[in-house]
Order: sequence, then C-alpha cells, then structure tokens
Amino acid sequence: MDYSVTLSQLYGIKEEYAQNIIALLDDGNTIPFIARYRKEMHGSMDDQLIREFSEKLDYLRGLDKRRDEIRELIRGQEKLTGEIGAALDKAQTLSELEDIYRPFRPKRKTRASVAKQRGLEPLAAEIIKQEKGFDPMKAAEGYVSEEKEVPTAQDAIAGAMDIIAEMLSDSATIRKHLRPIFKNSGLLKSTAADAERDSVYANYYDYSEAVKKIAGHRILAVNRGEKEGFLKVGIVLEPALALNVIYRALDKGTNPLCSDILRAAGEDAYTRLIFPSIEREIRAELTENASESAMKVFATNLKQLLMQPPVKGKTVLGLDPGYRTGCKVAVVDETGKVLDTAVIYPTHSEQKIAQSKKKLLELIKKYNVDIISIGNGTASKETEMFAAEAIKEADHAVCYMVVSEAGASVYSASKLAATELPELDLTLRSAVSIARRLQDPLAELVKIEPKAIGVGQYQHDMPQKRLGETLDGVVEDCVNSVGADLNTASPALLLRVSGLNATVCRNIVAYREEHGAFSTRAELKKVPKLGPKAFEQCAGFLRVPESRNPLDHTGVHPESYATAKELLKLVGYTDKEIGEAKFSDLSARVKEHGTKELAAKLNIGLPTLDDIVKELSKPGRDPRDEMPKPLLRSDVLDINDLREGMELTGTVRNVIDFGAFVDIGVHQDGLVHISQICDRFIKHPSEVLKVGDIVKVKILSVDTKKGRISLTMRG
Repeated sequence: MDYSVTLSQLYGIKEEYAQNIIALLDDGNTIPFIARYRKEMHGSMDDQLIREFSEKLDYLRGLDKRRDEIRELIRGQEKLTGEIGAALDKAQTLSELEDIYRPFRPKRKTRASVAKQRGLEPLAAEIIKQEKGFDPMKAAEGYVSEEKEVPTAQDAIAGAMDIIAEMLSDSATIRKHLRPIFKNSGLLKSTAADAERDSVYANYYDYSEAVKKIAGHRILAVNRGEKEGFLKVGIVLEPALALNVIYRALDKGTNPLCSDILRAAGEDAYTRLIFPSIEREIRAELTENASESAMKVFATNLKQLLMQPPVKGKTVLGLDPGYRTGCKVAVVDETGKVLDTAVIYPTHSEQKIAQSKKKLLELIKKYNVDIISIGNGTASKETEMFAAEAIKEADHAVCYMVVSEAGASVYSASKLAATELPELDLTLRSAVSIARRLQDPLAELVKIEPKAIGVGQYQHDMPQKRLGETLDGVVEDCVNSVGADLNTASPALLLRVSGLNATVCRNIVAYREEHGAFSTRAELKKVPKLGPKAFEQCAGFLRVPESRNPLDHTGVHPESYATAKELLKLVGYTDKEIGEAKFSDLSARVKEHGTKELAAKLNIGLPTLDDIVKELSKPGRDPRDEMPKPLLRSDVLDINDLREGMELTGTVRNVIDFGAFVDIGVHQDGLVHISQICDRFIKHPSEVLKVGDIVKVKILSVDTKKGRISLTMRG
C-alpha cells in the first residue's frame, strides 16, 4: 500500500505533505514539534490532525502486516490461489481480511468438523451442485456406517447440512452483503432483566432504536446496564432480509430436493452461526464508535479545562471540604509556595463553626488572601456557604470559586506529591492542589492521570489503553502550546514537553538544583542524556525568562534565532533594540516591507515568518490569556432559592453528547439539554459550548428531592 497516496486522499492534503509527515514521524520527531516548527512541510496542519494522521498510518501499517501474515498462513496450508491473493490485496479493513481467512482458520471441534471426520464432505459437495436428477436421500444411504457413527441416511444428510452451514458462515461474500443489512435495518433492543427491580436504567427497560441512528451515549448506557445485570441487550433483525441473501448465494433452483436441504442449512447457518457472530461484530463496532466519540468529547473538555486562564499574581486559600475529619486549609502565595495549613470544622457544632470562622479570617488577614478555592466534593455546599458568610467579615474584599477536585486525592497520595510536599500530611496536600489548580490549572492538573480528572462521560467503560493514549496526547498538546518555564516547571510538567522522557526530566531538575537556574536555552545541552535530537524537539517549548537573550523567552526555535535577528534588522531595528526586546510595532513594520518579500529574503515560509512575528511582538505570550476569565463569586445560592424563570450566570463544567452541565452557584450543577442550548439545530453541544465558558441561563425546573436542575439558554 502506498501510504502517502491513501492518507493524502483521506485527509484532503497534497501527496507531498503526506510523504513529509510520514518521513518526519519515522525520523523520531514528536507531533508537537512537527505541528509547530515544520508547518511548511505539511501545510500548517494542527497537532490534533497530525495525531489522527499518525494513528491512521499505524492502522494501515498494521493492516499490511496482518495481510502478509494471513497470506503466509494460507500458503502454509497450500491453499493460496490467485483469487484469494487478489482478495487479500483488495481488502481495505481488518474485518475484510479476517473474513477471507475465516475458512482457513484452525477451528475447535464443531459439528461440521465432526461431519467431515465421518466422511460426509463429498455428500455436502453433491448437494451444493444441485444437479438435475440427483436424489440426496438416496445418495446419503451410501454414507451410512456404524463404524463412522452415521446410523441412518437422515443422519448423513444432517451431517452434510452442518458442513454446508459452516461453509455459508465462513463465506466472506455473504458476510459482506449481510453487514449493511444489519446496520441499515437492524434495531438495538434492550429489556429489563428484572422488571420489578428499579435502577437508573429504567428508561431502557423496554427500549429499541435503529442501529444506524442510535446515539453513542445511549449505546454506552445500555452496555453498562447489561454489564451490571439490569438489562438484556441484543440486535433485532427481520430474518427474511438476511435469509434471502443466503438463499440467493446458494440455491440455483435446479433441484427441488436439494433446494429444501440447502434452505434448511441456510436457516441453521444464519440462526446458529452467522447472526450471533455478526451481532457481536456490529455491537462491538457500535461500542467502538461510541467510545471514540465519547473520547473525543472527553479530549475536547480536557483541553478546554487545561487551557483555562491562570489566576495570576494572587494569594489563594484552598479548602478541601469534609464532614467528620474536617475541612483542610492551605494558603499558597502567587507562585504556589505553601505559606500555611490548618484544619477547620465548619460543619460541626456552633462552637466549632465559630472557631473555624475565626481561624479562616486570621489566615485571610495574615497572608492578605485574595481568593478562596473550594473543592466541589463531599461537604462542598456547606463549606461554600460557610466561606461566603465568613468573607463578609474580612478586612478586605475576598471572593471565592468552586473548582473541580477530581484527582486531588490521587495526586495527594502520589510519589510526586510526597516529593513536592514531604512535610505535609496527604490530606493537606489535597488542599494545596485545590488552591494551585485555580492559580494555574495546566501546571497542577498535569500531575494527575488525565482519566482521573473526570470531564467526560462513561470513561470507565471505554478501552482504557486507548483512552489513556488519547488524553495523554491532549495534555502533551496543551503543555507544548503554552510552553514551560525551564526554571520552575515541575518534573510532571517537563515530562509532557516534546522530546523529554522521565530520565531527562529528572536530570534537568538535578542540574537546576546543582547549578542554579538556567541562564540560556543553550545550557540545556549540558544536561546529561539530553542529546542533539532531544534538544531539537524540546528547546522551542521551554522558556527561560531570566535569559539575556530575549528569544529564549519566546516560542522562536533556536534553529531560527539567526533568521529572527535578520528579520529585525531588515525592518529597521538596531542591535540595542533587539537586546531590549521592544517589538510591539513589529507586525506593522513587516506589513510595510511586504510579508512575501521578507519571507523570500529570509528563505523561510510564510507560516514560520508569521510565527516569529507573533512571538517577538509578545514575548512570553500565553494563549490561555485569550480565554474567558473564571467566574468568581462572593455569595452563595441554595437549591431551595431557585425559582422557575430565574436568570443566572454560570460556568460550563462538562459538555456531553446530550447537553452541558453548568455551575450556577448551588451544590448541584444544572443540565442544559442539547435542545435548550440555542434556537437553531445543533448535532452536538460542543458546536456552541466548551468547558469554562461563562453563560447566562434561565431556570426551567427544579427537583429538590432528586437534586436536579433543568436550565435553558434559548432566547
């Protein structure tokens, strides 16, 4: 297979670009590096598209490897014909390849294999021929044998039918024709395993929907209901639709005596072998597609969460709520350094509540706390109400924000947390994490396994390896799009930087501790085991604000430093101005001189010129600053305060297939169903909303018993 031709057609790009990407990947370049610093070679494809390209390339290579394996396995049986070889060459998917191999695959003991051992294969072949005048029952009498355990002619016919049924089941042609029928005409049906037993799956106790229409989140829901024993799930198809395909493939209509046997064998093949097999295939495909869709939603939400703008230059007090063991408190300065910790009891007796308020106000005053960050777990609502009441008595203005504490406990019990905060009890480490994730969500959340962050749906039901790879790719893309400060980045953050592995990250930190802060990017070359290739891949993503070279604090790659300096001279900057890094009007000067002309003089492409201009115009540029700022609150609402028609402002916390959950300042997030997001039709909520968006909503209904809030954004 010519991968560049196939992939260029699939992604609608030039064949030359496809060849370049394949060569870059095969040469060990990372996806962030290719996306950012080799734009001319692929037409400025983004990192997500290049990642999909890479995955598809791996699939095609795996397909060819399996094609060769099957060819050799069939050849080893001395059954490889020109027709089979051509079919293998034409196969475009793994399922097509496996269909071709099915008749040759070694089988466990089957009814057909037993019939073959009893010598009934010639009888089956005669019946399939359907020659005029052939009497199958009379011919079957010749196969009666006590020794071979064929006591009667009827038993011989039954054995021949078993052979025919397996042959039909193994037919790649029949399966190829049946799959579209299952997909276009089949229904996915679920029923209650026990109708008397109530569960969250009650909506699926008598449910059916067309296979071709069913939404991914419903597939994952019925799968989980089946796994937990609440549902029985299967595909329903009108048998005649499939049987007609089987009859047409086999029955010539030339011998009625044979036709009856063949039709009976066809029905047996379909009911006993083909239907269960294709049903499993279709359900597996539905699940795979649903999982891929859910993983994309998870990945989108994760990216938006990670790219939330940091709350810079603020002292933050983190609260990790709890009932019995109290609420853990941690105060961190604007750099994330821990200033103080405590445990308070805002949900206990009146005396304890008063003591807790006193302690909280002391910490706010002592450290001049700007914002309180409250985890959204157990006792969050009570803690939020306590904090909102307490800050009214503070000596200066203080606001708060409820943040997701998903993964905080995972982090606090990790080796990384023990290394970062060795003097703190693991419960207090959670409070530190909650405070820091408000200050810099990306830097803090990279310390947690992405799957534990919880901004998806049905994540525990997805292929965990594939989910992990998808989310790791998102984290990698986010970290590299923002960049990392070489002198302050944690090992967890460095590990996500293009080209770095765990050993090199440890060596970078060890070098910092031994020699002090890096003074230039070039000093990276002194780090043990960080070779030329690793430097090429990582250097552009690591920032050194302390460097005297202003380019070290930009996304300009060291390989382009000479080009950047030449550009500045061409548009009229002096050497002194280059040293002072004042290029606010660079973009205007470049336009005056002509971008195409400058790119030609510098022998670079327009995308690279554009990137250099952007980076020099705004050194240390953080793409997260362009995102909507987080919504900070100073008062609290109770679910009992909500009334139909009330208008509120909230923060989108999670976007899923059927809607979005919005934090409106009460303990429960409200649901905006997909039909209530906007006045026009949309296929998915992500077309309009993303995690972190600040939105205006109206209350549609409130169910205080079940804690459900229905919202609308329409109108």
